[in-house]
Amino acid sequence: MNDADVSKQIQQMVRFIRQEAEEKANEISISAEEEFNIEKLQLVEAEKKKIRQEYERKEKQVEIRKKIEYSMQLNASRIKVLQAQDDLVNSMKEAAAKELLNVSHHHHILNITHHDHEYKHLLKELIVQSLLRLKEPAVLLRCRKDDAHLVESALESAKEDYAAKANVHPPDIIIDHKVYLPPAPSHHHAHGPSCSGGVVLASIDGKIVCENTLDARLDVAFRKKLPEIRKSLYGQVVA
Repeated sequence: MNDADVSKQIQQMVRFIRQEAEEKANEISISAEEEFNIEKLQLVEAEKKKIRQEYERKEKQVEIRKKIEYSMQLNASRIKVLQAQDDLVNSMKEAAAKELLNVSHHHHILNITHHDHEYKHLLKELIVQSLLRLKEPAVLLRCRKDDAHLVESALESAKEDYAAKANVHPPDIIIDHKVYLPPAPSHHHAHGPSCSGGVVLASIDGKIVCENTLDARLDVAFRKKLPEIRKSLYGQVVA
């Protein structure tokens, strides 16, 4: 084999090695690009997933805020409705309280008028009822100063009625002329204590008290009738 043949063989080997190297490099390049594309796709999908999760989280937060705001607005509306209902009910009670003043208001024309006779009868009934509750042989009675004369004139009749109903001796009733119940409400004493009428009876030792004023009777009647009042006004019983 001469030098030309050797040189030709070497060139063929070089071309073969170069071709293999180029093919291998091409394979590596293609593989690397595929891996890059796969990794890029995975990164893109991962970022998309993070973005979706973040969006879903923020969407949930918005929904929660909307629900909270709606609930707050609903509660505020309910409170306004309840307040309006309470205001209406309270205005009815205030109107009833004003009517009570007509029951006990004295119109002095000829000493004791027909109106006073009616109120005197009511005072007597309140005294008898209080005596039946206390069942004491002696009691202390308090009334308004303006009612003292009517109470005094009704005492004997009240004692006799009580004694007959309870089958006991007539009790001793001591009118407290030192401490009277507050006067009727007026513009002059708008913020002070007041009493629309009636009586308060207590045992002599003060341990048992029966408050039978018109105001106390109104409170009891109003509490008892409140469910019916609310049902009549609003169509349902509100606790």
